Amino acid sequence: MTTTIRSTGVIGAGQMGNGIAQVMAQAGMDVVLSDISADALSTAMALIRRNLDRQVEREKITADDRDQALARISTTHDMARVGATDLVIEAATENEALKLRIFEDLMPHLQEHTFLTTNTSSISVTRLASATDRPDRFMGIHFMNPVPVMKLVELIRGLSTSNETFDTINEVVRRIGKTAAVAEDYPAFIVNRILVPMINEAVYTLFEGVGCVSSIDQAMKLGANHPMGPLELGDFIGLDTCLAVMNVLYHGLSDSKYRPCPLLVKYVEAGWTGRKAGRGFYDYSTVPPTPTR
Repeated sequence: MTTTIRSTGVIGAGQMGNGIAQVMAQAGMDVVLSDISADALSTAMALIRRNLDRQVEREKITADDRDQALARISTTHDMARVGATDLVIEAATENEALKLRIFEDLMPHLQEHTFLTTNTSSISVTRLASATDRPDRFMGIHFMNPVPVMKLVELIRGLSTSNETFDTINEVVRRIGKTAAVAEDYPAFIVNRILVPMINEAVYTLFEGVGCVSSIDQAMKLGANHPMGPLELGDFIGLDTCLAVMNVLYHGLSDSKYRPCPLLVKYVEAGWTGRKAGRGFYDYSTVPPTPTR
């Protein structure tokens, strides 16, 4: 049995949240996009408009499609407006304590029928669900970055997730034109269980002097046919996010092969978290970006 989702609340207007808001609106759902930062909300709406303008220029959608999608998105700081929707997607930073605070603030405002989901890329869905008043109506819906482009969504059931919840969210994924991959609730699920340790190993390769940034990335692009080198990809994802995932794997599985590289830790400590910070394994103040090691 599925429930028709007509409205969606998205918490977090960063690179994931704004993409999620866009694809939901383009699929015909009313979207309430929330963030504590007014600047983040205005930046998100400007980015969504640019993305839709680009689709119009490429004749993938019409100008009327763009205008209707934009009209379906409203922004707010008010959790009550978010809680009034049929489906809430939490898309905040990959920090468990932060996510738990968000759910605590949100719960008094949720409608009885509202489904609650998290876009976590690594944290236990069961553990997050247990902190809410509706573990049976809670699950993981992990989008890939950039959301409007990437076709995959990981669906993760918590221990208490009901069949109705799973079927409803699976139908939402189909409705927005994505393909679902169902993952068990183990640290980092499928994609990041494989992808982020590869990035971490690339950082170890740099740390140990096996190759420089450009050599490592070129080797994987030309030698393994990857569209982006692992260090460039780490910068794109955000090195702080990569470190958070590695820590979840390391502590969750108690296996030394998941130990975060000390160099990755140092970059995050320095605030060199990648593209969003203007510096990571590449310096983005230059065109093209310059390797930093």
